[in-house]
Amino acid sequence: MAFDLAAFTRFARTFQKGEMIFSEFEPGDTFYLIQSGRVQIVRVVGDIEKTIDVLQPTEFFGEMAILEGAPRSASAIALDTVKALEFNRANFEVLMMGNPQIALKLLKLFVKRIYDQKRRFMILKLDDPQAKVADVFLMLDETQPQNIQEGEMKREFRTTVGDIAHWAGISVDECRQLLEHFVAQRRLELFPDRILVKNINDFQRFVNSKRKR
Repeated sequence: MAFDLAAFTRFARTFQKGEMIFSEFEPGDTFYLIQSGRVQIVRVVGDIEKTIDVLQPTEFFGEMAILEGAPRSASAIALDTVKALEFNRANFEVLMMGNPQIALKLLKLFVKRIYDQKRRFMILKLDDPQAKVADVFLMLDETQPQNIQEGEMKREFRTTVGDIAHWAGISVDECRQLLEHFVAQRRLELFPDRILVKNINDFQRFVNSKRKR
């Protein structure tokens, strides 16, 4: 997503590697657009700090402070030297009013990000690691284009074991073991460049049974 934000360079900020940009639960009235570097988003679930996402250049973070006026729902940490544009309510309104096309793209992005964050938190709240992995596939199925015939239960995902582990908040080794367990149960097939879930409804029933407990 390319934005012409030359007029906002005066709002540029630089964060050093390892620097805490903001902390979970603290008040917030700013959000950021990454220009270079990566930002790790983490949240405390129970007594464990979980990585929610790793954001790349052109991505936003911290926007919930503008949308909801609520305390930070997660912490943001610079993984590299990060350069970002910092927006508050005042200059955000100027941006929205002066750039209608950008405003529309931002609103669509915000809606998607709100959904993504809440959906991933639902995954992390599950106690059963198998259910977490299964729920990742349900999340992917909800967001990918639906070019399937009615009644077709198979789903093919162009994703990796590392990606699944990241979204489930577990190690790659543990994730691989869980996926191989599903393979042994004939519930999915693993390929070098994709993963095939044989019956997505089966995963839906499994996750629902774990979430109700």
